[in-house]
Amino acid sequence: MLFIELASAFGEIEKRSGRLEMTDLLSAIYKKAKVNEIKKLTYLVQGIIAPSYEGIDLGMGEKFAIEAVAHATGYSRKDIEKDYRKAGDLGLVAESLLKKKKQQALHARELSVSDVFDAMMRIAKSSGTGSQQLKIRVLAELINNSSPEEGKFIVRFVTGQLRLGIGDPTILDALSVSKAGDKSLRAELERAYNLCDDLGLVAETFVSSPNKIKKFEVEVFKPVRPALAERLATPEEIIKKIGECAIEFKFDGFRMQVHKKGEKVEIYSRKLEKITNTYPDVVEATRKLKHREMIFEGEALAFNEKKNRFFSFQETMHRRRKYGVEQAKKDYPLYVYAFDLIYLDGKDYTQESYSERRKQMEKIFPSGLLKISEKMAAKDAEEIEEIFQESVKKGLEGIMAKDLKAPYVAGARKFAWIKLKKSYGKSVDTVDAVVVGYYLGKGARAEFEFGGILAAVYNPDRQKFETVAKIGSGYSEEEMKSFHEMLSEIKRKEAPSIVDSNLKPDFWVELKYVVEVAFDDITLSPTHTCGAKDGKGYALRFPRMMRLRSDRDAREITTTQEVIEMYELMKGK
Repeated sequence: MLFIELASAFGEIEKRSGRLEMTDLLSAIYKKAKVNEIKKLTYLVQGIIAPSYEGIDLGMGEKFAIEAVAHATGYSRKDIEKDYRKAGDLGLVAESLLKKKKQQALHARELSVSDVFDAMMRIAKSSGTGSQQLKIRVLAELINNSSPEEGKFIVRFVTGQLRLGIGDPTILDALSVSKAGDKSLRAELERAYNLCDDLGLVAETFVSSPNKIKKFEVEVFKPVRPALAERLATPEEIIKKIGECAIEFKFDGFRMQVHKKGEKVEIYSRKLEKITNTYPDVVEATRKLKHREMIFEGEALAFNEKKNRFFSFQETMHRRRKYGVEQAKKDYPLYVYAFDLIYLDGKDYTQESYSERRKQMEKIFPSGLLKISEKMAAKDAEEIEEIFQESVKKGLEGIMAKDLKAPYVAGARKFAWIKLKKSYGKSVDTVDAVVVGYYLGKGARAEFEFGGILAAVYNPDRQKFETVAKIGSGYSEEEMKSFHEMLSEIKRKEAPSIVDSNLKPDFWVELKYVVEVAFDDITLSPTHTCGAKDGKGYALRFPRMMRLRSDRDAREITTTQEVIEMYELMKGK
């Protein structure tokens, strides 16, 4: 497939706001593509070159892209930067300059989808001495061979600003429509995606052999998208929903998914990024387990041996570092509390009940660094309340109730797991939200150039991030400096196309950072777009910054529906 066909489709998709129109346009592209192009095509639509767990990153910022555009068009960097300041979109600048470029390529050729993807992969894998110039040269060659429309999307791709507004659900719909003519195959495609977190692989498998998707299985070293919990307000509601259940304490650590095959061990974060090298102690402990192949999940907490207590979440996060690993291992020794089993010696345990998974786990985990999470049985609301109060006394986040009969629901928020954090309406709660923009400081904060953030939750039905709070309190001076440094590196002039906001911050940002936000109440407000209906959306009342959640990404944040449910719980509806 020629890349111009994909670029033209991108151009049409960009003009559309309706999900059905986008789905049909993308479906048409899938019908045209050859099987050996499907994986590359899917990654390009996602704006990536590999799933996150492979850790392959383009490593190109705007400066490199500007340099490449200059090489390809004959215009100076100064001219390009001037046009960029006016347009706010480097892709549009590239498109404009390619229409009137000062120099023509001697051996210009048509680009295929594979040509563009392979060049991007070459850029990503370039390292060492001279790699920066090589990256620029490869990108410049791509742009040189591009039509103006192709150049626009190539530049947007490398700068992380593709702006199509297409989320993974739309890609799944388009794949289904391309084969069945409707969305009837969406559920089995989504199940496969949740079991491997590789949409390119799912698309390729589906197009080459649709029947294989129905039998798609868990595979070691392809991380499973983590199961998510629903929330209810009281023990009585939990019992009413799932009946007799297992209760586990909700620790304030960080989640990890551990894979083992023989001597090889890999560890993945909650965001499914590979973090193996950071935890040599966990790797060594896992190698000693008797089973040859396994995948399990656990909560990691650093333990303060001097004070005989767990370190705080912020202190535990000191273990997540690329350098000084050995010293961090000594300063913050870890315990990993295994709480679920996904795969064991050739058997997929995601379809087994919680009771069966737990039974197998109890045979696997000894004491030591790897422990099994404590489980208590609860037959009625009084027993849940008793365990919950015990968790409060221990200073924990709350409890997790688990349906004894439920399978492991990868990548979805179901009532298989239910979290109980506090009594709604009596005390503050928290949400996880993504930073979509920030404000400059005023008055006493002017010196920090940071006055607060605009935060949003995710609406999967609309595939939009909807604002829920403007957060100006809860920061220390050090945090204000840190936030300014982090956010100024990813600021942009226009809002990402997937953000729905009535407010305009001083700077928009790429959707990179997730924060935990405390609040006293949820109100209806014309200011925010979360769940907006009849001109009013849901907003957090008295929001305060709690902490940066570096263990989460934008797809794992609180949803619009969750905010609505919390509002109803707080209002006693």
